[in-house]
Amino acid sequence: MEITGILTAIVVGIVIGVLGRLVLPGRQRIGFLWTIVVGIAAALIGTFVAAGLGVASTNGIDWIQILIQVVLAAVGIAALERAKVRA
Repeated sequence: MEITGILTAIVVGIVIGVLGRLVLPGRQRIGFLWTIVVGIAAALIGTFVAAGLGVASTNGIDWIQILIQVVLAAVGIAALERAKVRA
């Protein structure tokens, strides 16, 4: 993986993570770095899920893939927040 791929993953992770936080109601008590980590993970997993469903490559913007990634980010952020509250 080249440096441009890593930087792209970070930028996409930030966007997906922030969108995942916006989907959740209320205030999330996790830091911005955790949001980025969850966003990167959700972007990568969402890409594989979309590829498995056959919706990863479409003409134009891949809205279904983005939706899958945002939902995964929201689930990841909610799970992380619950884990931090219990700890």
